[in-house]
Amino acid sequence: MSAEELLRVEGLSARYGKVAALGATSLSVTAGSIVTVIGANGAGKSTLLNAIMGALPSSGQALGSVRYAGQDVSTWPVERRVGAGMSLVPEKRELFATMSVEDNLLLGGFRRYRAREAGWRGTLTEVYELFPRLRERRAQQAGTLSGGERQMLAVGRALMARPRLLMLDEPSLGLAPRIVREIFHIIAQLRQSGVAILLVEQNARAALQVADQGYVLETGEVVLAGPAHELADNPRVVESYLGLGGAKEN
Repeated sequence: MSAEELLRVEGLSARYGKVAALGATSLSVTAGSIVTVIGANGAGKSTLLNAIMGALPSSGQALGSVRYAGQDVSTWPVERRVGAGMSLVPEKRELFATMSVEDNLLLGGFRRYRAREAGWRGTLTEVYELFPRLRERRAQQAGTLSGGERQMLAVGRALMARPRLLMLDEPSLGLAPRIVREIFHIIAQLRQSGVAILLVEQNARAALQVADQGYVLETGEVVLAGPAHELADNPRVVESYLGLGGAKEN
């Protein structure tokens, strides 16, 4: 593993009972880069992230290896992976709807608080600088936020843990085009902070515009991989993912 490589996934497969959801998949993410996995609904993208995070549902099981920051974390529980700097923002966002915006954010930093990490609360200021709208709504219940604001809160809460690797599952799902552009602008900003991002997206056009590297997942298998700008020009990707549907999404 090279010095710059933060995540390496080798031959990772996943099953739910007898159903194969992910074939032997391999990918890598270097520190400070954005890597996207694009594919149609049902291609196995969310399963891939959950398998990397060790968060498959109880009926699921994963085979293969996940190496993070030079260590084999394949058998580590979710909490230990989070403690090492891995963070996943799930598609459903999973916010505490009746709690305030600020309390949701503070919960994201609870592990650091429990470890008595100096300055952990200062990250709240950084999150508010990244998402000024969250500062404006910090006393508001999370359940009353718009879809875009809920996505910002989910990302902000994950950042409170100071991850080195941030995995985002369909961050544009259900959002208006203007909000999608705003979310992806923020994702690009996160790269500058040194956080590596593994981005799973159905909106291939937006994902490939912001990413450094890309993988195309079809029916649980990686069928194409390479620099994002090359994938954006690949005829197969253009025909399947960047046609009229992609234009409408943006």
